Amino acid sequence: MLAAAPFAAHAADSSAPLRFVLIPKTVHPWFDKANAGAQAAADMLSRTTGRKVVIEYRAPQTADVSSQNDIIERAIATHPDGLILDLLDEKGNRATMDEAVEEKIPMTVFDSLPPEGMNVTAVGADFCEQGTMAAERLVELIGKKGEVAIMMGVPTAPNHTLRAECEKKVFARYPDVKLVATGVDNDSIETAQKQASAIMQAHPNLVGWVECDASGPVGVGQAIRENGQVGKVREVGLDNLNDMIQLIKEGVADSSASSRPEMQGYWSVVSAWQSATGNKTPKYIDTGIDMLTKKNI
Repeated sequence: MLAAAPFAAHAADSSAPLRFVLIPKTVHPWFDKANAGAQAAADMLSRTTGRKVVIEYRAPQTADVSSQNDIIERAIATHPDGLILDLLDEKGNRATMDEAVEEKIPMTVFDSLPPEGMNVTAVGADFCEQGTMAAERLVELIGKKGEVAIMMGVPTAPNHTLRAECEKKVFARYPDVKLVATGVDNDSIETAQKQASAIMQAHPNLVGWVECDASGPVGVGQAIRENGQVGKVREVGLDNLNDMIQLIKEGVADSSASSRPEMQGYWSVVSAWQSATGNKTPKYIDTGIDMLTKKNI
């Protein structure tokens, strides 16, 4: 399926720079990587087409839907050639996205899924596959038995929710694996660490963790180390933050099912550029998943 996009305000003027506003869920190292990929794509398009492409990066200070919507609305008021969004809440972001449609501003979503019925290109990994890979690896690490926990990111975020649902389905297939707790970190490493410590204290027989966002596995890994559970509580994390890679190198975490944030940022800009210049775009761009281990990092 292909998604047709309208012309943006400046797209018809082939000499004017194309300006895209990139709005992630929150200030976060993962999104810094996505922004780096976006800037690389802008540089590539500027060089190859001879028309300057500019990326404005505007991140909410916290993972708050109203704050994100305010940033989106203010971006719409500037009439950019496109919006590149990572949605915090499919339903909560819908009204502001409808405003962009009314203003004929093309949109691309990344690391997320568009609201139901909205014809917008999505760029990202297969979130269910990512959660399934992490949960299946954890099940093997714990010998297919024992108590496990899931650390959610932002409960309203469609990608975080989908990962959690698919992780739960994996655990449900094994009769000797019991899901005993689900924490919520709202994409905060500090919150994840505190919740993980509390959960491990409440469940002393816990043997494993998986997560649904990039902050969660770092906070959980810190809690495992601080509580003296390295080697006793196994962790399979998500994504490729430097702190996550360090936890794997140190043996605190076993591995990480990692999406490719730089690639998501890159292809989001390519898709936005296609829309802004009146071209059709794919319904979905799958940027793939890497299983990071001590052997391959």
